[in-house]
Amino acid sequence: MTTASTLAAPVLILLAPPGAGKGTQARMLEETFGFVQLSTGDLLRAAVAAGTDAGKQAKAVMEAGDLVSDEIVIAILRDRLNDPDTRKGVILDGFPRTTVQAQALDTLLRETGQKVNAAISLDVDDAAMVTRISGRFTCGTCGEGYHDSFKAPQTEGVCDKCGGTDFKRRADDNAETVTQRLEAYHAQTAPLITYYDDKGALSRIDAMGDIQDIAAGLGAIVKSATA
Repeated sequence: MTTASTLAAPVLILLAPPGAGKGTQARMLEETFGFVQLSTGDLLRAAVAAGTDAGKQAKAVMEAGDLVSDEIVIAILRDRLNDPDTRKGVILDGFPRTTVQAQALDTLLRETGQKVNAAISLDVDDAAMVTRISGRFTCGTCGEGYHDSFKAPQTEGVCDKCGGTDFKRRADDNAETVTQRLEAYHAQTAPLITYYDDKGALSRIDAMGDIQDIAAGLGAIVKSATA
């Protein structure tokens, strides 16, 4: 007999610092497995636009300049998990961020007969990440991406793609800011790593390699976790 748990859509969590390629890998998982990526920001905006009860609460809180509570986020996520497009599975992006949120998520998933099948940590080398991110810049005309060390224009100061000479760098793409963001990420995520490791749901993967190799590793983890 097929049980409710075997019918439940898989739930994945990707844990990754800024610049680790989480967005790219999430999109590839969506394409491969038919999952839906759910980011906290998108969930809030959609709920507010739809005028759901939880969305109305979130709108009032945000208009007052306050942070949306975990209870409201959970209520919005509960509504979203009822939508037909999530039946193949979801990838949670930006939630949970704390162990309290992780516990609230577990409670919600028990209500729906689901569980966190895998919390996957995309592990990076901090020093290499600082170099990777702080060296990024783009063509201000066409948006083509470049890097000081890995992909400089063939002719200095001239875009290979459109011939533009106006290049831009994000203000926060500097070594000091990137280092601070990485330190904050590790401090925030360390308890979640322990939480999901203790529950037997944690997997780790080296996120410093080739994009396709990382995707293959993630795919293998997902297949094993959702079998």
